[in-house]
Order: sequence, then C-alpha cells, then structure tokens
Amino acid sequence: MRTSKGPGLSRHLLIETALRLLDEVGLEGLTVRRLAAELGVQSPALYWHIRTKQELLDGMADQIIQDAGMGPPREGETWQGWLARRACAYRGSLRAHRDGARIVASATRLEPATIRLFDQELAAMTEHGFTPGLALRTITALTQYVNGFVLQEQAECAEPAGPPQERLAGLEELLGDDAPGTLIAAYREEGGTLGEHAFEHGLRALIDGTAAALARQGPTRPT
Repeated sequence: MRTSKGPGLSRHLLIETALRLLDEVGLEGLTVRRLAAELGVQSPALYWHIRTKQELLDGMADQIIQDAGMGPPREGETWQGWLARRACAYRGSLRAHRDGARIVASATRLEPATIRLFDQELAAMTEHGFTPGLALRTITALTQYVNGFVLQEQAECAEPAGPPQERLAGLEELLGDDAPGTLIAAYREEGGTLGEHAFEHGLRALIDGTAAALARQGPTRPT
C-alpha cells in the first residue's frame, strides 16, 4: 500500500469514495482504516486531506446537501413552490445514501460555498416579504422536518417491522378490545406514519403555517 500523500488522492476523491463505501457498509462500518484500504493506501495518507473522521463526516454531509441543489427560487417560481421543491430534492438526496440523514445530522461544519448559497436563499426570501429572522426559522424548520422524517424512514428500512397486516394485528393486540379504535382506523386509512402521503402532508402544513406567519408579520421595509 502507498503510505505517502499520493498524487491520486484528493479531498473530493476521499468524500466520494466514503459516500460509496457508506452505501455498502453503513455508518457503523465506515472507518478511516476501511476507507484507506478502499483507496489502496494506509491511513496516514488520508490525513493530508482530512484530519479527523468528523471532518470526513462533515465533508460527506456537505456533499449530500449540495447534491440536493441549493440556490434561490427560479424565475417566476413562488416561494411556496420553491420550498416544496427544495424539501423534496433534499429528501431525495438524503435517501440516496444509506444512513444519509444520520450523516447530515452528525455534521458540525459546512463548507463556505454551502453557507454562501444558504445566504443567497435567505436573501431571496426577504425579496418575497420575509424578515431575515422568519426566513431563517422557515428554512431551519423545513430542514429539521426533512431530516427527522428521513431518519425514521431509514431506520425502518434498516429494521423492517414486518408486513402491514402483521403490524396492524400487533397494534390491535396492544390496544385491547376496550380501546376506541381510532388509531387502528387511522392506520388503515393512511397505511402508517411514513410514506409519500405522510411526507406531503407535513410539508404542506409547514408551508401553510409559514404563509400564515408571513401574513401576521405584515409588510416589511425594503432592505
């Protein structure tokens, strides 16, 4: 194995390889030693480009976020449509990698380019009448919602709870005969708490709530 810095190594290659390895072994199986072996070098060679495992995880998280696409609304796009598109793209990027939501949730630092794009998004929201504070709270709430939703989705994929009918039977047994049965009826109607319909409902509730907050805020002065 190569032990030097290595002309073929780069920070970008390390992150891309780590994301590919993540899909194979999951977060628990992703180690610096395993990444080095995948690249055909010894572990010290990686530290020319990434000093700690946390720095590697930060870089992976940043790449997942960037892959979702960032930036202000397109020409003629409403802020509501933009937020919905942004959230769906972000969810797709998290789901594209095994344990993707856990990687992003563990991040402690993003790249300056990502922060600048985020600032541009907030600036665009102020042009739609948001105060900087409301813009920040809105994007933060939306991001946390998507993160949490995908964390649950990926946890369920890792440990399947069994077929729907089996889960429903277990829930009926847990509740007992004297329960109102509303929860059972809800599960039969919705099919559970995850899935596309559940995600869209939560997303719409956030966007509608933001519209109400924006209306309560009233007009803002130009910045």
